[in-house]
Amino acid sequence: MPDLMDGVANFRRDVFPAKAGLFARLATEHRPTTLFIGCSDARVVPELITQSEPGELFVIRTAGNLVPAHSTAADGTAASIEFAVSVLGVSDVIVCGHSGCGAMTALAEGHDLSAAPQVATWLRHADASVARAATAEGPAEVGALVWANVSAQLRNLATHPSVARALAERRLTLHGWVFDIASGAVDRLETLDRAGV
Repeated sequence: MPDLMDGVANFRRDVFPAKAGLFARLATEHRPTTLFIGCSDARVVPELITQSEPGELFVIRTAGNLVPAHSTAADGTAASIEFAVSVLGVSDVIVCGHSGCGAMTALAEGHDLSAAPQVATWLRHADASVARAATAEGPAEVGALVWANVSAQLRNLATHPSVARALAERRLTLHGWVFDIASGAVDRLETLDRAGV
């Protein structure tokens, strides 16, 4: 914790003054153009990867960058998606997976998650990803599962009414990315707009 407080002091002393005008504007205005849905993994920092300024990204981070398909149940991920698309009017949504994902590793390698029942339940949102990435020779490898998962989560995202409506009105584009931690590379998986969904 002391390191974090040192970071806050450094921000206030060295970073904030140079961006004071930006923060003054952001204090009364919130207009991000992109919703970035990434993994909760501490190594995947959307603003750092994209070199975005404060206020440019609306960020949702979930274990395994999972996006549950639309349902009527209360869901913080769904509420955040709806807010970004319907209220903030973002024009782009990125679902970003990454190398070495712990969630995808657990699924690919069949880890025993009985001691983490909430994690096990949450990872059920990747069932379609596991099925898509499996081969005739056996279960999916982690790398293949990461890619299949981004694709499956894009399709889950498109089931949300706010997203489906924005896609139909051609005011939203969905993007699939995979970030490689070791190299810093970002590969684009696919882009979905009304024609691609």
